[in-house]
Amino acid sequence: ISSAADKLKANKDVAQPLKDFGLRISKLLGLDEQQSVQILQCYLQDDYRGTRNTLKTVLQDERQSQALLLKIADYYYEERVCLLRCVLLLLTYFQDERHPYRAEYATCVSKLEKDLVNNYQQQFEALFNAEAPTWETHGNLMTERQVSRWFTQCLREQALLLEVLFLYYAYFEMPPSDLLTFTRLFKEQGFGQRQTNRHLVDKSMDALVDRIGYFSCLILVEGMDIDFLHKCALEDRTEQHQLSNTPDINKMDQMLLTFGDISHHGPVLLAWVLLRHTLQPVEAGPVVRRLGQTTLQLGVFQYLTDMLKALGNTDNNCTASTARMCIYGLLSFVVTSFEEDTLGSQQHLINAACEVLAAPSLAELFWESPNVGLEMILDSAVGVFPHKTGPLLQLLTALLSDKSTAKRVYTFLDKMSFYTEVYKNKPNDVLSREDETLWRRLAPKLLYPLGAGQTNLRMPQGCYGQVCVGEQGYLVRWDYSYSSWTLFTCEIEMLLHVVSTADVLAHCERVKPILDLVHKIISTDWTVSDCLLPLTSRIYMLLQRLTSVINPPVDVIASCVNCLIVLATRQPAKVWSSLQHTGFLPFASVPLTTMAQTISAEGMKAGNYGNLLVLFEQPRGEYAVTVAFLRLVTTLVKGQVGSTQSKGLIPCVLLVLKEMLPSYHKWRYNTHGVREKIGCLILELVHAILNLSPEGDTPSLQSLCIYSLANTEAGQAVVNIMGVGVDTINVVLAAQPSSSGSCEGPGQVLIQTVKLAFSVTNNVIRLKPQSDTVSPLEQALTQHGGHGNNLIAVLAKYIYHKHDPALPRLAVQLLKRLASVAPMSVYACLGSDAAAIRDAFLTRLQSKTVDLRIKVTILEFLTVAVETQPGLIELFLNLETKDGSEGAKEFSLGEWSCLAVVLELLDCELQGQYWCPPLLQRAALAFLHALWQDRRDSALSVLRTKEKFWDNLTTPLFGTLPPPSETTEVGSLMGSCWVAFVLKQNSLICAALYCVCCSGQLEGSLKSALQRLSSQRRYEFWSQYVRELVCAACEGEDGGMRSLSESQMLISAWRTLLILSTSHSEVMQLKEDSVRLKLFMDVLEGTKAALLMPQSVACLRLGSMMATLLLVLLKHIPVFIITPALLPPLSLMLENVLQADQQLMERTKAKLFSALISALHIQGGEITQLPQLLLCVCETVQDEAVALIDSTRHITQKSDAQEDSMETDTPRSVQKDQRDSVCVLALHLSKELCRADEDGEQWLQVMRKLPVLPSVLSALELSLRSKQNLYFTEAALHLLLTLARTPQGAAAVAGAGVIQSICLPLLSVYEGPANGATQAFSRKPLDAPCWPGVYRLCLSLMESLLKTLRYNFINEALDFVGVHQERILQCLSAVRTVQSLACLDEADHTVGFLLQLSSFCKEWQFHLPQLLRDVQVNLCYLCQTCTYLLHSKKMLHHYLQVRNLLHGSFPNYFTTLSSFLHQFFNCLLSSQAKNGEALPQGSHPQRVLQPTSKEQPLSGEREEAESKALQAVQCSLLKILSKTLATLQHFTPDCCQILLDQSMDLAEYRTLFVLSFTTPAFDSDVAPSFGTLLATINVALSMLGEVISFTEYKTRCMLVDSFLYSVFCLVFLYD
Repeated sequence: ISSAADKLKANKDVAQPLKDFGLRISKLLGLDEQQSVQILQCYLQDDYRGTRNTLKTVLQDERQSQALLLKIADYYYEERVCLLRCVLLLLTYFQDERHPYRAEYATCVSKLEKDLVNNYQQQFEALFNAEAPTWETHGNLMTERQVSRWFTQCLREQALLLEVLFLYYAYFEMPPSDLLTFTRLFKEQGFGQRQTNRHLVDKSMDALVDRIGYFSCLILVEGMDIDFLHKCALEDRTEQHQLSNTPDINKMDQMLLTFGDISHHGPVLLAWVLLRHTLQPVEAGPVVRRLGQTTLQLGVFQYLTDMLKALGNTDNNCTASTARMCIYGLLSFVVTSFEEDTLGSQQHLINAACEVLAAPSLAELFWESPNVGLEMILDSAVGVFPHKTGPLLQLLTALLSDKSTAKRVYTFLDKMSFYTEVYKNKPNDVLSREDETLWRRLAPKLLYPLGAGQTNLRMPQGCYGQVCVGEQGYLVRWDYSYSSWTLFTCEIEMLLHVVSTADVLAHCERVKPILDLVHKIISTDWTVSDCLLPLTSRIYMLLQRLTSVINPPVDVIASCVNCLIVLATRQPAKVWSSLQHTGFLPFASVPLTTMAQTISAEGMKAGNYGNLLVLFEQPRGEYAVTVAFLRLVTTLVKGQVGSTQSKGLIPCVLLVLKEMLPSYHKWRYNTHGVREKIGCLILELVHAILNLSPEGDTPSLQSLCIYSLANTEAGQAVVNIMGVGVDTINVVLAAQPSSSGSCEGPGQVLIQTVKLAFSVTNNVIRLKPQSDTVSPLEQALTQHGGHGNNLIAVLAKYIYHKHDPALPRLAVQLLKRLASVAPMSVYACLGSDAAAIRDAFLTRLQSKTVDLRIKVTILEFLTVAVETQPGLIELFLNLETKDGSEGAKEFSLGEWSCLAVVLELLDCELQGQYWCPPLLQRAALAFLHALWQDRRDSALSVLRTKEKFWDNLTTPLFGTLPPPSETTEVGSLMGSCWVAFVLKQNSLICAALYCVCCSGQLEGSLKSALQRLSSQRRYEFWSQYVRELVCAACEGEDGGMRSLSESQMLISAWRTLLILSTSHSEVMQLKEDSVRLKLFMDVLEGTKAALLMPQSVACLRLGSMMATLLLVLLKHIPVFIITPALLPPLSLMLENVLQADQQLMERTKAKLFSALISALHIQGGEITQLPQLLLCVCETVQDEAVALIDSTRHITQKSDAQEDSMETDTPRSVQKDQRDSVCVLALHLSKELCRADEDGEQWLQVMRKLPVLPSVLSALELSLRSKQNLYFTEAALHLLLTLARTPQGAAAVAGAGVIQSICLPLLSVYEGPANGATQAFSRKPLDAPCWPGVYRLCLSLMESLLKTLRYNFINEALDFVGVHQERILQCLSAVRTVQSLACLDEADHTVGFLLQLSSFCKEWQFHLPQLLRDVQVNLCYLCQTCTYLLHSKKMLHHYLQVRNLLHGSFPNYFTTLSSFLHQFFNCLLSSQAKNGEALPQGSHPQRVLQPTSKEQPLSGEREEAESKALQAVQCSLLKILSKTLATLQHFTPDCCQILLDQSMDLAEYRTLFVLSFTTPAFDSDVAPSFGTLLATINVALSMLGEVISFTEYKTRCMLVDSFLYSVFCLVFLYD
């Protein structure tokens, strides 16, 4: 020790405070100083829950340092136990061919084999003989509690050492000398009961002491090699046994003759009796009899049963399986060697045999060795059947392990040859021999006193029976063949008959083994359930009868429910339907309509089960029925009942949530572990409900659970379970005597319960409806508590848990959910523990042995925290700042920065290592991607400066993968993960590139990587890979479901990269047209492969994603590159998609419609597929229009309702009005196809087949009346406009009733909902969808129809202008006060419509004379207003500045100006006015109130913006003025008519302009005059001069000639 202290003192790598603290550890644990410091360092690295700074404080503070010493002691003890468990693991799997590391384990065992026994034996003796530490020898911290903790550790290590030795000798032969040594050792130690420190043993250590005795016993039995002895005896070669000729046998005899004072001696003595009886049957007779008698007195078979139960079940427990194998050989040889009646109680022997046969492999071995060993016990049990049904059924139940054994058991019971019964007196209907050994039945007999017609057994006349006279009377074994399954049916019938009598308990004892057998056999092999239907169908009646008696047999009821659980897994609906009639389950006596009624439990009845729970189970503390009930309800929920009969299950679930979950921990319990099991089952039920598909009905099971957990005491109970904490779990695990990792111990049950609580809470938060109020559950989860007592801190500390990796993973997942949705700061909740928890998180990330899913979940949590938890993410980033050279701050990574760990994970040299798989790297990339999206400039600046950052990021893009079609199943998963990782790289690169593209700065390393990406043809590689992946995924029957999520992720990332590459081709080095064409064609082929294959969900989903990518490329790739024909494949895909599931393909149809529209724009010309394509699109339009009508009516009715109602009529599908909805896009595609159909013949054929127009017009009318479906309305009007361009289309539109669908409903568009007041004119941009735009489209439609149909539409046009005359007149007047582009555009459409209507002046004059006069007057004033505004540019500029109307497009107005001049001169030449006539009184234009709008700030350069705005307004005014003059021209005679027709009556025409030469005025009191027209000429010529440079010389000459001609006409008219 002194040398170790000297070496530690000389070690300069260890800080002095650690050296000093190591000395204290050395004294407490009794270790040398160097080892103590190593333990301290390991503890600080693995289990310390603080930071480096807090460690300094802890070491300096005496109280805190003492607590740290005790924690290190616990850590040291746990590490010793873990080392022994590692050896156990090696011995468990080193010969298992199925284990992936068998070879490595075998190598380790071969190295340990030489010294393992000696070393472990010495350690065992040292632990057994060790003196208990005291405060004198180990310091003041060695209190009584610590001494007890030390002794518990000694006992645990002793048990583990013996367990290792037992497993070792199960594989390797024990020499006789070792057997003698171990026998002497265990005898001296009393099989663990004569501990040196036995005065320290308390009740909590009894299990460990018993475990030491069990393994001591098993080691000795295994050392005698009874299996080989049995084999030698059968083959008559006993001399080959290792103990046959050894001198140690006598020493063993002498030693074992002293055994018999403790129960652990029983199996050892029994094995030795067998060995001596076999090897020396004559000489050892007295010894055998003496030891055998002692063995039976010790209750050896009862001991074996208890021992095997204590060792646990055989699920993933090699020790328990090996022990059962050892005892199986012992029992088999005992039963073979001795008569059964000499072995004591038959029931104890059967119990031991059943516990042994619990190992599945032994059950199979039993059937393979008939008439040997335990088979003889089965024969004896058959000999007393059915007089005693229990022994046989108990054995057969244990023998059920798989389908083959199930069929053996069923056949065995179906063909019974003997029927045994007992008679107290000899019956009269039998004939017997004189010696009464054989009876013969004289008459047939019904074996059960059941009624006629019921199932029964009939023993025929003449049946012989062997008779044995005993204490009970005559035991007769009849030679009678029958089926035991029929007998079991009769037994259940008898119980149903006597259920209310005193015999019920005796019959229950006979029926319970039957029910347990039925439960086990249908659980093992469902195929025999049909044969057992007579039995299973009677369980419901049995359950009903037994639960209603005064003192119900709880164990039999539990067995009935267990049978129903198995039936419900396969036939949930049938079981549920039958259970409804039993009254067992809780039920509702009134219909459940609202959540409030349901939560209040109004009308709920607890059923027979509720009565059992309250009256019998809770007072007794036994809960077999409750456990079975919870499992039954969970099974029903998971089956179809959870979705089809959820209302019926609500009372059951409400009972659990309201009466059980909040209070189950307060109940009385007789058996340890039942409380934890019930809590786990309750949460399993809730978890199953929350994982059901969402239901529309309310209340539903899911909504009930969500509401109860969020707002009642049930949620607080779940919070309390989550708040158990990692320390409590560690304490429970440390108290477990078992060394196995199975799920049977209380620690594992507690862990499973906490995991379920995490998952349930996560799902409740995810599924809870959005609400403004915070629920009690959310308050409990997010409330801040002092000293780290809040739940957030408790959840975060689960990261320290090591036994079950799922526990910290689920805790971090819940933290992630809370961080994203809860209004609280996680950083604040962690308090002073925040830095320590951060260090723990990063330590787990850096570890190479931590479970991969924990690391991924931690990174996902940090990814969410980037956006929602700024304080927490700053803590994890841990960036240090310093002043740079130019005064700016520079950032660097701190010691505990998560970025350092993430960068290490992305190192290209680590990519592909087992501790850094693609899945983990993908999560790391997602974290960096979140930093980029959240614009964390400080972190990004550090990342970009790191060496090889961009190289590491882009390295996977240059890797090569095998084609997806060639990958194997195992490789497919790895390949898909790798591809997903690679494409996640793409997403991050795209985010980074987007930032640098916007900033214009591209770093050198990134630029070179992009150049290599292009030069090495990686675009082509990944494009082809994505195409092949889609094709491979769509091949086969499974439809590529194996890696669908990875494929979707890949396509999504590839889409992002292509969008960026095609939109920034220069930066991304994507310049070659051939490459871009290749990318487009691969996407097109992939889309075809997904949408043209046999339909499956996977194909359709991939096809939808590929269609999105195709649509993106159509919009970004230049038109001249796309040379192949697009319409044929797109049309074919559309036809295929329209035949698939419409709900699933909703988005895909929209994408294909959009792609077809783009294709029609790109590649015009003749369309060969036009008829079929047009028919498909029109069918879609019709269906969508009908669905839209239903949806709109439903929404309208729902909004009109003033209170909740029982309305259940819902539309067949909810249609949402969106710009990219199927209905809207189908209408736009129809419009494009209509344009392609120049003569309109194809459209006419479709309209003859389908009522498309009536459906569209009906939906349009409803939308206008309700002022809904704006996008649909605009699209429908555009389609009607396109149809109206041809005579056939216009006639069809008019004939379908367009005026009835539009005229009156259009009033709702611009009239207010309350008082009908006209809405103000819109000031929105022209391209923004709005209802004023709908009105303008309707004007255009009326104009087009009137222009095309002429007199055939004049009445409808007059109706329209009459209905909307107020709006029309207001619009003409509004130009003077509102110069917004939207207002001017409406005026333009209005004047255009009036232009067409002015051609029918006489009809207009006849029907609406006053309106005609008002329109003429307003048109004249409009002409004057436009001329004034165009003439006074400064005034117009001033108006625009005041109103801040500086938005919209600014087209060049020269084309508009030319049209204006042409219309103006025509009007001027044909207009006339009478001298001296003025405008009549009251003929001034109507005024409209100026709308109010918020002022918009000028953007960009002020002068340029103002100039563009002025130019746009002038362009609109020119268009309006041009159409106005053309309209006025129709109200005046023709120029030639004036000159040539002398008899012309000028009185027919009204005076439009007064004969004066005043300049045009802005005031409405000044009447328009001839001077206005002259000013118009001047304005036109002046504006022509401004833009003359943009026209050809010929155009200028034509304008000048037209001007001169107009002047000549003016002079002529007024001469």
